[in-house]
Amino acid sequence: MQANSLSLSKAVLIAGPTASGKSALALELAQKTGGIVINTDSMQVYRDLRIITARPTVEEEARAPHRLYGHVDASVNFSAGAWVADAAKVLAEARAEKRLAVFIGGSGLYFKALTRGLSAVPPIPPDVREAVRARLERDGVEALHTELARRDPVSAERLKPRDRTRIARALEVVEATGRTLPDWHQEGLPPLLPRSEFTALFLAPERDQLYARIDARFDAMLTAGALDEVAALAARNLDPLLPAMKAHGVPVLIHYLRSEITREEAAEIGRADTRHYAKRQFTWFRHQLPEFEWVKPEAARGWLEARTA
Repeated sequence: MQANSLSLSKAVLIAGPTASGKSALALELAQKTGGIVINTDSMQVYRDLRIITARPTVEEEARAPHRLYGHVDASVNFSAGAWVADAAKVLAEARAEKRLAVFIGGSGLYFKALTRGLSAVPPIPPDVREAVRARLERDGVEALHTELARRDPVSAERLKPRDRTRIARALEVVEATGRTLPDWHQEGLPPLLPRSEFTALFLAPERDQLYARIDARFDAMLTAGALDEVAALAARNLDPLLPAMKAHGVPVLIHYLRSEITREEAAEIGRADTRHYAKRQFTWFRHQLPEFEWVKPEAARGWLEARTA
């Protein structure tokens, strides 16, 4: 790839911690190049959660084509594999229209699936998933971890004994397929974007500056209607283990709506949880996706201009 030229057959990947300015940068690039903004965030796929997940506004979406935002119902246990299948269709659309594909988000697993490939685990039938979740509620996570240690000792050894979501997932795979997750992981699917077909940056603001933005944004979400959004979601009485029910801010605001904590306590917990998540994002990308070039927000536009000129 030329240092000053990026073919539209390639894709641009913009990652970074929450509240780092990714969306604005992706929108600016898409407008400049006539590109398509493709969501690569595991929570922004849910139509129920526009405000609390900081999805682009309707006005922003009108300024350039946006794909894979709010296209999944909160009742769906959406996966990285399902996202890759959707992303493949959008990437084909972008290439057919000779548009630059701009993947943007903060979900490291989605970016890893996009650029490294996925294991070949088939979809889990809903009845199997529901049966395992029912046993989890009835018998407790310790009992399921004990069962997992018998049926998939490798996964059980890797997982913390109280990791409800991952223990349930590992058992679902054994129940549905008769094979363990480590066994399936040996049969990988190829990446949607091989290394030669993308350029990637990770927005890396100063921590103090980022944390201040996170705090201000969470408060702004509350003012903008996040409570009403979460109240509507809570009224659906969905499985609390569903991904949408665990989006940052959702569980704590449900506690507030049930009068279990004060609004200020909920806000403080929500801000702190989001800061901790941002910290984990830094660590994950540093260790899992070293091909992403770390760029300060103030230098990102110049970095992209040098590659899209």
